[in-house]
Amino acid sequence: MEMIVKSVAYRAGKYLRDVNVEDIHEAAQEPDTFVWVGVRQPDEALLRKIQQKFHLHDLAIEDALKAHQRPKLEVYGDSMFIVVKTAQLIDGEVHYGETHLFVGRNFLVTVRHGASSSYTEVRTRVESSPALLAKGPGFALYAVLDFIVDNYQPIMSSYEAQFDRIEAQMFKADFDEAALAESYALRRDLMALRNAAEPVSDISNQLIRFHEDVVPKELRAYLRDVQDHAHRIIEASDDLREMLTNAMHVNLALVSVRQNEIVKQLAGWGAVLAVPTVVFSLYGMNFQSMPELKWAWGYPATLALTVAGCVLLYRKLKKAGWV
Repeated sequence: MEMIVKSVAYRAGKYLRDVNVEDIHEAAQEPDTFVWVGVRQPDEALLRKIQQKFHLHDLAIEDALKAHQRPKLEVYGDSMFIVVKTAQLIDGEVHYGETHLFVGRNFLVTVRHGASSSYTEVRTRVESSPALLAKGPGFALYAVLDFIVDNYQPIMSSYEAQFDRIEAQMFKADFDEAALAESYALRRDLMALRNAAEPVSDISNQLIRFHEDVVPKELRAYLRDVQDHAHRIIEASDDLREMLTNAMHVNLALVSVRQNEIVKQLAGWGAVLAVPTVVFSLYGMNFQSMPELKWAWGYPATLALTVAGCVLLYRKLKKAGWV
């Protein structure tokens, strides 16, 4: 995919000018100015150039090059390195990516890998709040994190709709292997979304508590809002996974009850059929001296008693719900 670069300088909360990558360090040294550099899937040459301009740590650059990092916040000297998971719902499927952020007193570098929406919308948003943007890169950092977490919500909504459909299938007495397999897949997807959202909550908490140089007191409420949104995703994911588990248990219980009913019916009819089986087996023995063999009414009487016994047993089992 083609590499995308966007570099902008802001002064006192207002757009100043687009800046060439070669001049980003000089622009960031101007009074009341910070630079926001945004790149997507950069090559090593570009990242090394950015590293040189902002004196970024080798380990952070190495992580940003390789991607596939766990979400985290690391401090390297005067700068922070943050990794968060991004997610996009594309044609009904969820695709995950990463955004790596380098944050310093006068710069913010965002590096996108994989599935991730453009941050053009975020830039427009922060530029519309010059009073907050004047606080430095901390507000832009908040806006990026908030944008990432907000993109989790449509995915959670799609999972909730999927759960409603699965739940309707589960509350049947028939065993539905496809619905059961889909429920396991949904549980796995919910865990993946939770694993993306939970670190954002931890990162927001660290930014609020320990990094006042980047996130001044005036911005802490905004980071708490990000943390709250992440918590909502985590709680919704946990609740949905619990409900899925309960639905699976209910389905298995219904199937078990249905099977027990079938077994009861089979046993009931087996008991009814046992009466003529016993009688006719008895009279099928070839003994010479058997009662009623020469009695004219022996055969009709045997049939009548057999039928009466079957009817009596059937009525009792019917009353007990076994047939």
